[in-house]
Amino acid sequence: MKAVILAGGLGTRLRPFTEIIPKPLLPIGEKAVLEIQIEHLKRYGFDQIYLATNYKSEYIKNFFGDGSRYGVKLTISREEVPLGTVGPLTLLKSVLTEPFILMNGDILSNINFSELYQFAINNKSKLTVSIKKLIMPYAFGNIFFNDNFVTGIEEKPDLITYALAGIYVIDPDIFDYIPNKEYFGMDNLIHRMLNEKDPIAKYELKDYWLDIGRIDDYETAQKDFNDNFYKEVK
Repeated sequence: MKAVILAGGLGTRLRPFTEIIPKPLLPIGEKAVLEIQIEHLKRYGFDQIYLATNYKSEYIKNFFGDGSRYGVKLTISREEVPLGTVGPLTLLKSVLTEPFILMNGDILSNINFSELYQFAINNKSKLTVSIKKLIMPYAFGNIFFNDNFVTGIEEKPDLITYALAGIYVIDPDIFDYIPNKEYFGMDNLIHRMLNEKDPIAKYELKDYWLDIGRIDDYETAQKDFNDNFYKEVK
């Protein structure tokens, strides 16, 4: 089975680390982020993996080679110009002929890829997005009122939101929506599908998940690694 990992970001919010090392190669424990992702995909049977690269592409190519030491077939795809989070798929259109996983290269998660993939196949949608419930403490009491009089109070309620988790299952029919070799993001794709009333399936991710976008996220990943991944990747 096939998967694409987006590994071309600049990692500007992780500077100065990413001035030397591309974000997907930042170490967590004894492994690079991208290594953890590849080995986790392999565990669930995804053994044809494509790395969509741009920034410091040669570093990534030299680091991974053909993927044989991970037990996968690894292909490096390089953008000449930035193509966003969906546009890079057009460079791989000829080989993405069956439903595949797409994931961001800065996601740390122990998601069960088999369950996600089977969920997507069963729902027969061109796009399945994984979402993660986030609960954020609110520092103030919430007041309810009618005209000039208070009618109630909720003391420091939690704010609950659902974030796109950066992990997707995509059917090749999706290419009908993606302009060829142009900058095109996941938000553009979702808006286009919604406008066309083409159903998008959602899969709520209950597993550990972290978007390593900032310095404090990277520090959190280092702390969480042993509890969530060490036994799997050592």
